[in-house]
Amino acid sequence: MSHAPFSPLLQQIAAIARDAAEAILVVYGQDFEVERKQDQSPVTAADLAAQRVITAGLAALDGALPVISEEARAAPWSQRREWQRYWLVDPLDGTREFIKRNGEFTVNIALIENHEPVLGVVLAPVTGELYAAARGEGAWLQRSAGADWQRIGTRDLPEPATVAGSRSHGGSGVALLQQLIGDDYASVPLGSSLKFCLVARGDADVYLRRGATSEWDTAAAQSVLEEAGGAVLDLAGKPLRYNRGDSLINPEFIAVGDASIDWKARLEAADLEAS
Repeated sequence: MSHAPFSPLLQQIAAIARDAAEAILVVYGQDFEVERKQDQSPVTAADLAAQRVITAGLAALDGALPVISEEARAAPWSQRREWQRYWLVDPLDGTREFIKRNGEFTVNIALIENHEPVLGVVLAPVTGELYAAARGEGAWLQRSAGADWQRIGTRDLPEPATVAGSRSHGGSGVALLQQLIGDDYASVPLGSSLKFCLVARGDADVYLRRGATSEWDTAAAQSVLEEAGGAVLDLAGKPLRYNRGDSLINPEFIAVGDASIDWKARLEAADLEAS
């Protein structure tokens, strides 16, 4: 890996993500079975292989630091409510895209402190693109293993704007988007947390999510987007926060590139119930 312009900890997490990606690609290149979890969401051997790699890597860094992961049973709220610092992991975000073999899935690893993501890595195994960020260190993109790191940043909201939308989930919220950014905008469908990254690097401007997501779906990419100059807000205009209670489900949210805009005022003026 080329010299990284950020902290050793972030470099170590990036390396763990690359190791997890290698485990995922082994399965991706084979025939694989798809099983269903209790919530009927799909899971494959690649999810579990990446989980093992990440869990072992994080334990080697600091075995005492707790981990919440999609592919592991979460500690009860009676324990989690005391946590001020922990890892939040999605070993394979976008399993539906993995099954479709369209390449739009990611490895997500975030460090949470006092309910906020302060470090995040998002890696797309098929393309090799790795996004890395830590508070005060900026957001960075490495397009393939060993390549130079490029600093990335969001852009001012243009007219027309570009909206990143979900590839496999409905609830795009067209009416709300029209109230927030106007009727004339372009749409780019994309899987997994790559939608946040598209906004973070200035190739899209907004990602609106109506409907449920889990905390591990968003934390790493939120760190990248915030360090790139953007924001992730619930529909009351407040920053998305983590480990807020028994449920690990996020509120509906909007990810934006141009944080200079008063999105809270725009959301308050919008008719959310009609959207």
